[in-house]
Amino acid sequence: MLLDELLSPLLFKTIIGSVKLDITGIHNDSRKIKEGYLFVCTKGAKENGHVYIPQAINNGATAILIEDEQAEYDPQITYIKVPDTAKAASIIVDKFYDSPSRKLSLIGVTGTNGKTTTTNLIEYLLQYKKYRAGVIGTIEIRYPNFKEESALTTPLCYELQQHLFNMVNEKVDYVAMEVSSHSLHLGRVHGCSFKTAVFTNLTQDHLDYHVTMEAYGEAKGLLFSQLGNSYEQAKYAILNSDDPWSERYKQMTSAQVISYGIENKADITATNINIDVSGTSFTLNSPLGEANIKTSLIGRFNVYNLLAAIATVIAEGFTLEEISEACNALAGVEGRFEAVNEGQPFAVVVDYAHTPDSLANVLQTARQLNPNRVLAVVGCGGDRDRTKRPIMANISLELADYSYFTSDNPRTEDPEAILQDMTGHLENDQKHETIVNRKEAIEKAISDAKPNDIIVIAGKGHEKYQIIGTVKTFFDDKQVAREKLHQLGYTV
Repeated sequence: MLLDELLSPLLFKTIIGSVKLDITGIHNDSRKIKEGYLFVCTKGAKENGHVYIPQAINNGATAILIEDEQAEYDPQITYIKVPDTAKAASIIVDKFYDSPSRKLSLIGVTGTNGKTTTTNLIEYLLQYKKYRAGVIGTIEIRYPNFKEESALTTPLCYELQQHLFNMVNEKVDYVAMEVSSHSLHLGRVHGCSFKTAVFTNLTQDHLDYHVTMEAYGEAKGLLFSQLGNSYEQAKYAILNSDDPWSERYKQMTSAQVISYGIENKADITATNINIDVSGTSFTLNSPLGEANIKTSLIGRFNVYNLLAAIATVIAEGFTLEEISEACNALAGVEGRFEAVNEGQPFAVVVDYAHTPDSLANVLQTARQLNPNRVLAVVGCGGDRDRTKRPIMANISLELADYSYFTSDNPRTEDPEAILQDMTGHLENDQKHETIVNRKEAIEKAISDAKPNDIIVIAGKGHEKYQIIGTVKTFFDDKQVAREKLHQLGYTV
């Protein structure tokens, strides 16, 4: 695309150099710049992209988007100065890829917990009715003829718009996308036109970034306020009536609201909930009528996730019969209350729970299965919200019979210091121990287990790595558990 066409949506800009250039790509990472690219100089908390201009030019950039005046301008390069490069980038990247989100039905899911499960459930329900669907989220990005492990919950606009463009080419009908509070606050999705916005819940997380729950909640609300006022495409806000933030989001959006819940009045509710080791059943109540739902998903928190997904597809014209049939055939979601079964006389469950609320949900679900004991392996990530560490330890002590406090992804923090944050306030109550090495903690829990116990290995779920310092190494909770079970002589 010619540079002058690419820049046409930008109202205020100062151009130094020729605009008759063919731009072949756009990025803000100088290492990913190729011949003919436009390099975007964005300012982050730690780095200023303007310092990488020489590297970008060396890699082939022919144009540079800047917001800072330069001491020297290369006469062979075109510079475009704008007030805010991040905001401008979202606009021109959308332009570069011909506004792909407007050619898709884009469903954004935000909230503290349940985003991954809900997007996967939405994808599953849509595919059950033979729609071509894609997912962008924490585990991976996938759509017909493509699958790739995710680096971020919500990609930067450069990769995001390219994937949406590719989905259009693959004739995808719907995209279910996890939308993080970071991505909303940083404007990564400014170029996206959402058809539907789904809210799961809001509990403590990411206060290292947002500082206060108010700021965190407001960031989530941007997804609903940015749905827009256009009614050319029907737009919906799917809100959890059991979370008080839903009232705020209801006021923020001009879209039609569909509510779901268990405790409070809602358009779509679940009653007669029954949970056992085989799954969960409940009565679905909706404007379409009632239906009996049986799913392999386990736990009350998964009822919320499924209600959110059901509300989404009801808005897309699904019948109760289609929903009931699809739910009966549903398998689980990787790393979400996922069982590791090698024929042992006790249960081992791996879950991504890494917030106080999600940990409580998982341990409460384990308790509802009437085990002999609940054993919990729990850690907290480094370089993240420190205030939740003692809270998570307290929750584990309250809801589990015994806790093994260990490392998660310590990153650049001292693992011992993280454990001290978690347990420094605790007395030696003989209900817990600390084991810094995560592999050893998992193995110890399995060695200690007795018949009819449930071991919950929390924090990493689907992740296949551990970050210690700045080094990412392979680590899989499920594999560690499976190998220990084999060592003890268990095998299916």
